[in-house]
Amino acid sequence: MRISNEDRERVAQILHKAMADGRLELSELEERLDAVYAAKTFADLEPVTRDLPVQANSPVPLPPQLPRPGYPPVPGGRIVPGAQPGPGTSIAVMSGVDRKGEWVVPEHHNAVAIMGGVELNLTHARFTAAETTIQCVAFWGGIEIYVPDDIYVIVDGFGFMGAFEDKSMGVQAPGRPVVRITGFAMMGAVEVKPPKKRHLRGSDRHQIEE
Repeated sequence: MRISNEDRERVAQILHKAMADGRLELSELEERLDAVYAAKTFADLEPVTRDLPVQANSPVPLPPQLPRPGYPPVPGGRIVPGAQPGPGTSIAVMSGVDRKGEWVVPEHHNAVAIMGGVELNLTHARFTAAETTIQCVAFWGGIEIYVPDDIYVIVDGFGFMGAFEDKSMGVQAPGRPVVRITGFAMMGAVEVKPPKKRHLRGSDRHQIEE
């Protein structure tokens, strides 16, 4: 979707405030403002504030919520208070656990991988609360969490001879669920990444997530 001059000015205001708060240097501000005023679409604006703490009530322009190939909206919305939650734990000890499809994630979920692997796919998931915590423990194992870009993720886990990696693309916006991923990885890894994709054969060649 193409943007207006008003949309550009909203983002410029956020950048000026970020510099006033000490989050950006003057040279960074000038570089980002050049990108803002050269932007033509919402997709051009999104990277400019990706690493800034944008609040839910800040005037960042958001594109209309249109269906997009590869990331169809979840019918009925993602947050469903009062819904029957799914399992509260995913434990893999020298084994594997795979959760995907239309499952309901409880407000607190524990994922443990000891010489095994846990895969949590949130592509079609729903949530019982606006903010969900996934507590991860990986010891000589791996935990992979697939997150679509309409979910905002906060990753604050600790790795000792291991790693927490965040490759998600979601940004904070009103109505979007927040998922906090925390915990400990020792000689293991917790990876947060966009949904897996595959190419369709035949005439329909757009990408969709698995």
